[in-house]
Amino acid sequence: MANPTIAIVGRPNVGKSTLFNRIAGERISIVEDTPGVTRDRIYATGEWLGKEFSIIDTGGIDLGDEPFMEQIKHQAEIAIEEADVIIFVGSGQEGITDADELVARILHRSKKPVILAVNKVDNPEMRAEIYEFYSLGLGEPYPVSGSHGLGLGDVLDEAVKHFSTEIEPEEEGVIKFSLIGRPNVGKSSLINAILGEERVIVSDIEGTTRDAIDTQFVSESGQKFTMIDTAGMRKRGKVYESTEKYSVMRAMRAIERSDVVLFVINGEEGIREQDKRIAGYAHEAGRGMVIVVNKWDMVKKDTNTMKEFEEEIRDEFQYLDYAPIIFVSALTKQRLNKLPEIIEEVSMNQNMRIPSALLNDVIMDAVAINPTPTDKGRRLKIFYATQVAVKPPTFVIFVNEEELMHFSYSRFLENQIRNAFTFEGTPIRIIPRRRK
Repeated sequence: MANPTIAIVGRPNVGKSTLFNRIAGERISIVEDTPGVTRDRIYATGEWLGKEFSIIDTGGIDLGDEPFMEQIKHQAEIAIEEADVIIFVGSGQEGITDADELVARILHRSKKPVILAVNKVDNPEMRAEIYEFYSLGLGEPYPVSGSHGLGLGDVLDEAVKHFSTEIEPEEEGVIKFSLIGRPNVGKSSLINAILGEERVIVSDIEGTTRDAIDTQFVSESGQKFTMIDTAGMRKRGKVYESTEKYSVMRAMRAIERSDVVLFVINGEEGIREQDKRIAGYAHEAGRGMVIVVNKWDMVKKDTNTMKEFEEEIRDEFQYLDYAPIIFVSALTKQRLNKLPEIIEEVSMNQNMRIPSALLNDVIMDAVAINPTPTDKGRRLKIFYATQVAVKPPTFVIFVNEEELMHFSYSRFLENQIRNAFTFEGTPIRIIPRRRK
């Protein structure tokens, strides 16, 4: 199910991004040394008191030529639409401004929980200055210092109190998938075409995303699928549709709820930078992945066109070398009948467990082929490996020193595991751990 969402709102220069980075912690940085994994700094995952949540920095939503006050207003409206809890940030150094009062009026109407954080309160003497913020009518102001990390615990304590305790029921044996991609790649047409392909639609079920209705259907093989609704995330008006970063945010909410994602590329237009950003999120989230090249009927082709396009995808998305590629057309329904079968196979690979004895045989053979690296006279020693999780398959390798496990050697071991077992369509994680 999707994590609860916290949005940070406020006028410019009050320190929203600093608070965002503090709350997100190291999770916001790129944790994988792989070319092409880009990270949009508007959306991240945080954790407090054992509860995971998504966090949005609305200041990162660029609304182009909108006037100053209109920008602030629209960013607040996006936060209200998307968030379960809102952190409204003011500045203790500058006090209340007209822009603060505008945002407060919008938040009053939202009926969403709002926590008032007064930033830049860097010393105890400044606490006496924050009481004017009571006049905004948003409850108790919490003094914080984003630059020093002070007071954030109190704000997050209050935020998690408002998280819903409802748990989305999981139906056994159902594979959840969604279609992600930038606007105008044909996601809606593909959804309609998939559901029209002689499938028995079981039901429309309420999704956890606001206004979302997921669709459950059964494939010809008898496998049950739930298609995660993205149509319900299509908001009205140019504020939403004109901002690229907002579409990334919507894709993230669909990814969180999916087992497998279909990453859709427009075959007619080719690969764009935004494609890389959206795909990078799904990869980092550890979801199963199928690359779907749509509108293939519109492409002028010769005998090498498909092969050349596939090579371009592999070059641009090197970190997705595990993901199968399928060329389809929503209009002519070309190859659409193969999609449920591919999704089912990727889901099986996501849930595969490898016996420890078999895994260690593969690891030891790999070490024999390519001995472990050395650094300043110390050699990496591998003692034992075991699988600790699925979705995605995650392996802990016990070693003498974690820092001796270089990225390149970890990648080599991953490739050896992939060669030995079928993990097509799923990322796998390798975690080095020092043997105690």
